[in-house]
Amino acid sequence: MDTVKDVMNELASLGDESVVKMFKSHGAHEPIYGVRVGDMKKILKRNKNNHTLALALYETGNSDAMYLAGLMADPSLMTISLLDAWVKRANWYMISEYAVGWVAAESPYGMDVARKWITSKHEMIADAGWAVWSNLFRLMPDEKLDKAEIENLLDHVENEIHHAPNRVRYAMNGFVIAMAAHYEPLADQAFAVAERIGKVRVNLGETACKVPFAPDYIKKTWAAGKRGSKRKTVRC
Repeated sequence: MDTVKDVMNELASLGDESVVKMFKSHGAHEPIYGVRVGDMKKILKRNKNNHTLALALYETGNSDAMYLAGLMADPSLMTISLLDAWVKRANWYMISEYAVGWVAAESPYGMDVARKWITSKHEMIADAGWAVWSNLFRLMPDEKLDKAEIENLLDHVENEIHHAPNRVRYAMNGFVIAMAAHYEPLADQAFAVAERIGKVRVNLGETACKVPFAPDYIKKTWAAGKRGSKRKTVRC
C-alpha cells in the first residue's frame, strides 16, 4: 500500500513544466507539479477508495495531490465538517468544482453543503456549492430533489448570474445547463432561462477556453438523446 511520501514522490516525478504553465494560466497556485490526469490514474488504480491516504494527500496543499484526493476518497466516509475543511482549502476551480464538488455530491451530505456553500461570500466556496448542485442533477433521481427549491434557485441564478463573482458565474451557467440536461421536471424552464440569460462573461485567464453558451449546449445534449440522463458517478 502506498504512503503519502510514495505518492508525492511519484507525482513529483510525473510533473511537467508545460502542464504547470498551462494550469497556472487557468488559475492554479503553487505548490503544483503539473501532473496530467491520465498519469494520476495509474496511482489511483493502486489506491482506489484509500480514504485515509486521500485525506493525507489533500492536506499537503499540493494541487496535484488535492485533485488526486478527490478521485481517491470514499465519499461515503466524508462528514460535513470534513467537507467544509476541504472547500476552505480549495484555491482554484479544478479543486473547488471538481475534487471537492465531486466528493461532496457523492457524499451523504451533498445537498446540505450545496445549500450552505452557495450563500458564501468566498468565491471558491460558492463556486463549489453551485458545482455540487450541478452534480446532484446528474446523480440523484428526480423524485429525490425538491422541485420548488430548485425552481427558486433557478430564479436566483437568472437574477444574479451577471453580477456574481467571476468563477461563480461559470458555475451558475453550468448549473442551468446541468438542470436542463439532467433534471426533467424543470428542463424546459431551465432552457428558457438559459436563453434569457444569454452570453455569460467570465475571465478565464490566459487561455483559449470559452464559457459554454448554455442554449446551444443544452440543444446538443438533448439532440444526443441524453435529456434526463443520470450517472452512477461524476468523478473522472
